[in-house]
Amino acid sequence: MTVPRLTVVLAVLLLPACKVSDRSQPAASSESAAVAPVLTTADAQDPHSFAKPLEARVTHVALDLSVDFDAKRVGGTATLDIQRKPDAKQIVLDSKGYQVTAVTDGEGQPLQYRIGPADPNLGAPFAIALRPDTRRLVIRYRSAPNAEALQWLTPQQTAGKQQPFLFSQGQSIFNRSWIPTQDSPGIRQTWEATIKVPAPLTAVMSAPKSAEPLTQGGMSSFSYRMDKPVAPYLIAIAVGDLTFRQLGRRTGVWAEPATIDAAAAELVDTEKMVTAAEKLFGPYRWGRYDMIVLPPSFPFGGMENPTLTFLTPTFLAGDKSLVSLIAHELAHSWSGNLATNATWADFWLNEGTTTYAERRIVEAIYGPKVAAQQVALGIDGMNAAITDNGGPSGADTRLAVDLKGRHPDDGLTDIAYEKGAAFLRTIEQAVGRERFDPFLRGWFERHAFKPVTSAMFLADLRQHLIKGDKALEHKLQLDRWVYQPGIPANAVPADRQAFAAVDAAVAAFARGGAPDRAAWQGWTTDERLRFLNKLPRTLAAERLSALDQTLGLNRTANKEVLFAWLSLAVANRYDPAVPALEQFVTSQGRRKFVRPLFKALMEDRQWGQPIARRLYPRARPIYHPMVTQELDELVQAVPGSEARAGAS
Repeated sequence: MTVPRLTVVLAVLLLPACKVSDRSQPAASSESAAVAPVLTTADAQDPHSFAKPLEARVTHVALDLSVDFDAKRVGGTATLDIQRKPDAKQIVLDSKGYQVTAVTDGEGQPLQYRIGPADPNLGAPFAIALRPDTRRLVIRYRSAPNAEALQWLTPQQTAGKQQPFLFSQGQSIFNRSWIPTQDSPGIRQTWEATIKVPAPLTAVMSAPKSAEPLTQGGMSSFSYRMDKPVAPYLIAIAVGDLTFRQLGRRTGVWAEPATIDAAAAELVDTEKMVTAAEKLFGPYRWGRYDMIVLPPSFPFGGMENPTLTFLTPTFLAGDKSLVSLIAHELAHSWSGNLATNATWADFWLNEGTTTYAERRIVEAIYGPKVAAQQVALGIDGMNAAITDNGGPSGADTRLAVDLKGRHPDDGLTDIAYEKGAAFLRTIEQAVGRERFDPFLRGWFERHAFKPVTSAMFLADLRQHLIKGDKALEHKLQLDRWVYQPGIPANAVPADRQAFAAVDAAVAAFARGGAPDRAAWQGWTTDERLRFLNKLPRTLAAERLSALDQTLGLNRTANKEVLFAWLSLAVANRYDPAVPALEQFVTSQGRRKFVRPLFKALMEDRQWGQPIARRLYPRARPIYHPMVTQELDELVQAVPGSEARAGAS
């Protein structure tokens, strides 16, 4: 069939830029010299941004900011290079709460601007009037103390207990609370930053260092530059008492001194993962792959910020049993960071492709059995997500999901991750890896540093893999997978042997047998998770006690296993687990863990709600604003919940 022709705004070379500061800058690489395109098709129009990039768009952001821990603000200037139609009268940026004091052009001449009415999800449009020759904007501003992207921690909320800490989380649309730009994944931008922080703190960002740090007058200055166009949600910062440990030729980890030894030990296989990923998906095109282990407030398992993956400390199990998280974030260096969903409706292109790629990396490093077990757990998660999102006919079980009028984080479910991965596994099985692997590698190469849509992916499949084979087209059911709800019948099932011994143990326990301590001690984390998650959801207190006492569940240091256990305990009102629950929800803020537990507690009016309302005021100060926004509404009538959503 004929491949649809996709119209884009053609990339043009950046105009020579005036120096933003007197520090030296590295030359841009040849692959990043051109401005990334903006797609013009209807499915690429972003309903979660006020920007009108076909009229005027941002190509480069230069930040010169100071970090004020006392005021909980960052402030300074953002200098934006823009492209615009000759007759464009204004450029529209995204904003959410930052305070603008002046806007000028590159020559210092004032420009008129207006911040429009606010939407609770999207923030407000920030419109700047353009003169006929305007190609650069200089915006003087400061973030609000409750900026959604920024988490400010007191020394007591860190591992070292000595210095404050700041980190950002930009995905999906939170960077508009501290960076004035067009905050849409379809408008890729190069960027640079000079960040001034109180000495002796260190500032790190998701870009290569462009100058050596300089300390004077009690302040230290750090400079970074990303010369490849990235989606703006991938601009990230962390500031704190940080130290660095080299892991391999191009890999390393940042962490607080109290955490660095454990982090380095857990991440020792990272260089091997990068090598394995390159063999599968092509050259790693970002230079270094470093990571930072953040304080426990970080709301996600990881965030794939280019050159500096942000990680939760909850993956530090001491036995490398949770390092598939690293494989996932590393895989984003191809799926998500190279080829990025143009809008959040196609989030599966980031996460489904990455979940598939993660398990291929795990297979290469740890073997096919481990990968098969993780696929089986993923299918369990996919099936649960189908149930949670309205069943097989639920509209939100589509890969290309309609998020108009909603926050894009409504699409952050296992549908995107696991149904997306299942789709790619189905294609792989149908054509074989000898054909699918070159296709996927080619997809990343053909769309490197560009936005993509579901329609583009299907068109690419048809052009480069199916190639007019009508029988294969019919067999794959491409449109059914992407645009229809539920799971198509051609989905590849889990390997029944992956957890055969574990499933037998589940059946034995369900029949009244005792837990098998010896078997448990020999199981991997994935096997333990399978066992706990497959147990009957309704269990008597004595059966829960047998599990707890025999397997030491309340005392486990593995956070994934503890979460699975606490979910079962809360569902059955198991009082002996409440102290472990209390410690768990007040010592870390990972959204994946705390949201379901508080939700389950609040659904139990008699037993759970009093516990939730007792614990949440204690837990709330360490949670990221994106977590408290959800939980403030969920845990109603909690003292202090009338405070702003991002209070820390």
